[in-house]
Amino acid sequence: MIVTTDFSSADGSIPAGIKADGSKIRVLIVDDSMFVAKQLGQILTSEGYEIVTTAADGKEGIDKYKELFPNIDLVTMDITMPRMDGITSLEHIMAFDKNARVVMVSALGKEELVKKSLMLGAKNYIVKPLDRKKVLERIGSLFKKG
Repeated sequence: MIVTTDFSSADGSIPAGIKADGSKIRVLIVDDSMFVAKQLGQILTSEGYEIVTTAADGKEGIDKYKELFPNIDLVTMDITMPRMDGITSLEHIMAFDKNARVVMVSALGKEELVKKSLMLGAKNYIVKPLDRKKVLERIGSLFKKG
């Protein structure tokens, strides 16, 4: 059994990736860049999040989301990917589960695509290159405790 004390932060607070019941927030990372997926995974696991799996494109992301549903709490979704882009994948995931929490990951200069994804149901966005503090703030805001 995992207890929140196993993951206490330096300041004694409960890490952002731990739910009120003590379980970890489960994440699916969808990104065609292995480097970005690994970097996001490291940032999130350092705060107690559990990376359930990763997908290399939007189509694989949809398949894995449906396969693991309802055991996914969060999806990080790259916008630009081969085979199926993140916006199309977002549309499919939101049609399947209107309560899905999807955070888009975008390179600078893709503001129009970010706006479109937010209108389609994405809960937030992160800009590359990844900044640890911003990643944790943007994702943490979706799971505010209290």
